[in-house]
Amino acid sequence: RTLDPPLHEFVPHEEDQQKEMAEEMGISLAEVKAKVDSLHEFNPMLGHRGCRLGITYPEITEMQVRAILEAACELTREGVKVYPEIMIPLIGTKAELANQREITIKVAEEVIREYGIKVKYMVGTMIEIPRAALTADKVAEVAEFFSFGTNDLTQMTFGYSRDDAGKFLTEYIEKKILPEDPFQVLDQEGVGQLVEIAVKKGRTTRPNLKIGICGEHGGEPKSVEFCHRAGMNYVSCSPYRVPIARLAAAQAVLREK
Repeated sequence: RTLDPPLHEFVPHEEDQQKEMAEEMGISLAEVKAKVDSLHEFNPMLGHRGCRLGITYPEITEMQVRAILEAACELTREGVKVYPEIMIPLIGTKAELANQREITIKVAEEVIREYGIKVKYMVGTMIEIPRAALTADKVAEVAEFFSFGTNDLTQMTFGYSRDDAGKFLTEYIEKKILPEDPFQVLDQEGVGQLVEIAVKKGRTTRPNLKIGICGEHGGEPKSVEFCHRAGMNYVSCSPYRVPIARLAAAQAVLREK
């Protein structure tokens, strides 16, 4: 996945760290502070992050793609089989992905020519924004695979801030406003409907489209079973959840039989 978090997460906010950065870069402390202040956003999770960074700063995407392909070429040279799948996050339109795909292919082919080594790679996208799910047939025209980022998709579908929802979700569950925490157990009725629409539309355009899910839902049994029914090829989750995910996936297949 190319860079997803907003840039303010990568700069120092403590003055001693800002001084250190200024010295290393050979600029004044005032310049560092001004840059840090300019990166401030009121709602960063819906702000300048994901593919938006790569569109406004194409050099960020170029740098990451070069690093991925150089590593792939080095490993191929050592006899290791690698097949990079480069995933563009937070797209809402086909045009956003097309922009980043063009940059990715240009840089990837440059690196492959430089090394004189053949490396197969794919360019796909995260489906995290409801609009991307609803227009998945268009997105699939330029995406070779989908990976549902259900943390962000849940956040944007419910309109809940994942970082702040804990202040009221416990009471929502106690009062049966919601059956479960939607950030822990995938909401099959709402978010799940978007997933099903995206799977169906995506494969209408590209029948063999590889589709999976990443995030904490990928290790939750009920969510894994839903992913199987929806026609996904894989689930991805935190390492400690892998045994649970594998068991849930096996049980889902057996129930179907």
